[in-house]
Amino acid sequence: MNGLQTVNGAYLKRQEGKRGLVVFIYALAVLAIFFVIVMIADCNRFVIRRYECKSQVLRKDGRIILLSDLHNKSFGAGNRRLLTAIEKLHPDLILIAGDMYTSNKDGKTDTAGDLVCALAESYPVYYGNGNHEHKTRLFPEQFGTMYEDFVKKIKKAGVRHLVNEKVYLPDFNMNIYGLEIGREYYGKFKNTRMNTAYLEGILGKPEKSGFSVLIAHNPDYFKNYAQWGADLVVSGHVHGGLMRLPFLGGVISPSIKLFPRFDGGKFREGKSVMILGRGLGTHTLPVRIFNPGELVVIEISQS
Repeated sequence: MNGLQTVNGAYLKRQEGKRGLVVFIYALAVLAIFFVIVMIADCNRFVIRRYECKSQVLRKDGRIILLSDLHNKSFGAGNRRLLTAIEKLHPDLILIAGDMYTSNKDGKTDTAGDLVCALAESYPVYYGNGNHEHKTRLFPEQFGTMYEDFVKKIKKAGVRHLVNEKVYLPDFNMNIYGLEIGREYYGKFKNTRMNTAYLEGILGKPEKSGFSVLIAHNPDYFKNYAQWGADLVVSGHVHGGLMRLPFLGGVISPSIKLFPRFDGGKFREGKSVMILGRGLGTHTLPVRIFNPGELVVIEISQS
């Protein structure tokens, strides 16, 4: 009798173990399906996020829209959903912080170009390069006239394309600088060191009398941008860290850093402010989890 009870007990334990394994597998499957649904949803939607920036130097208040990292993503035919959202916000100007297209060999830039040109019909648009534009500019033997054709198209539409140069807006007493840094500053795992002399060498010194806005695609060098003299830095590049976790923020950056400090939002360094957009599209890894695309609104005002 005792032997039979022992056999039955062992059998029941095995059955319980199998049931536990089945429950675990089902739970994993449900979790995987949930993450896939969230990822698909977040890759195909965007949210509007608002920030404020005040300065006594400004001559008047205004509203800036910041776009970055579209990577040829289209929200509806002709990006109609994105254009409609921007139209309802009535911006005074639009800043673009790079990577609106992806440096693929297919040479496609139409989605990005059409959006930028459509915006230029209604608003002043100031465009700074990201690492993808920079790459296609540096290697025409690989990408052909991709960069040249894109720039020609947006300039024809009236976009001010700023590559290590500036434009002055007297109504606001604002200087907008577009920064393009070398490819070595986009390395993986480890940042190449930067100093103020490097920035002064390609941008010159900022005008002391005006409000200085720096379009700088890579946010990792915010401290250097602040030391250079930027009042407001607008950046992108990090895509919000691909996946966002409560209390921890973005999970991984393009430079393969886990839980990067600069993943999205508003940051301060001395008297400088950086607004870091989480971008709109994806590339290589089409992943956004708890991290929808972002349309950034910056309200600038006299303090």
